Amino acid sequence: MAAPTPSADRCGTRYLRFAALGDSSTFGLGDPVAPSVSPTGWRGWARLLADALATSYDVSFCNLAVSGATSRCVVTGQLDDAVAHRPDVASLVVGINDTMRSTWDPVRLREDLMGAAEALHGTGALLLAARFHDHGRVLGLPAVLRRPLAARIAAVNTVYDEVHATYGGLRVDLALRPEVLDRSFWSVDRLHPSELGHRVLARGFGDLLAAEGLVSTPVSTVPGGGVPGSWRSDLRWCVAEGAPWIGRRARDLGPWAVRTAWHEARALPVRAGQ
Repeated sequence: MAAPTPSADRCGTRYLRFAALGDSSTFGLGDPVAPSVSPTGWRGWARLLADALATSYDVSFCNLAVSGATSRCVVTGQLDDAVAHRPDVASLVVGINDTMRSTWDPVRLREDLMGAAEALHGTGALLLAARFHDHGRVLGLPAVLRRPLAARIAAVNTVYDEVHATYGGLRVDLALRPEVLDRSFWSVDRLHPSELGHRVLARGFGDLLAAEGLVSTPVSTVPGGGVPGSWRSDLRWCVAEGAPWIGRRARDLGPWAVRTAWHEARALPVRAGQ
């Protein structure tokens, strides 16, 4: 199925609707700004991209992303509002939170992502999506945890491959971007992009849109307009958000990690003579 292009009647009058769906990365975590810039205190790649498009178009931007969202959260809590926005461009970047939960269900993940893509495509929206990198490598996880997490991320990417083959659109493949392995790409938790990371993502999507004819001022990859980081702000974040998140994930994934380690240990070849 061919990907739609933004409708001529809207873009011809320089009017563009952009809806962003997803989790904390699209919400903007990792790119803090002053409340005068954003009431949430976060900006992020989607806002940066919308601002860049606004240099050429009258943009109606709707960011529906929620921190911690899974694919099911997108379908039940974001999709209806996104469709009602009648977007010309819609981003769908979600799935990593699914891989980090004991409720991991690749069948339902596929149903959710394919259903969301179908609904957005049905509005005539040009889809923006991503293929994910090896999060375990960035996080520095031991191999016993990194391998099964990588397998889950590969399953998410397979679904996005199907979304792209079915509905077209544009996508940034993070696994092919060397910046992803640079520490400066990430905030202190190594889960959310830093301001630089958000800018690189926004620039990547902006370049793809420009190739489709939606030309705007390229997003600068030079940090600016955000709240400068410091060890004090990093420490506050770790205490208030990072540690509780690790605790929740440990309770959720602890039994899975133990089972994985046990099965891998049993699968090791028995030494000769034992």
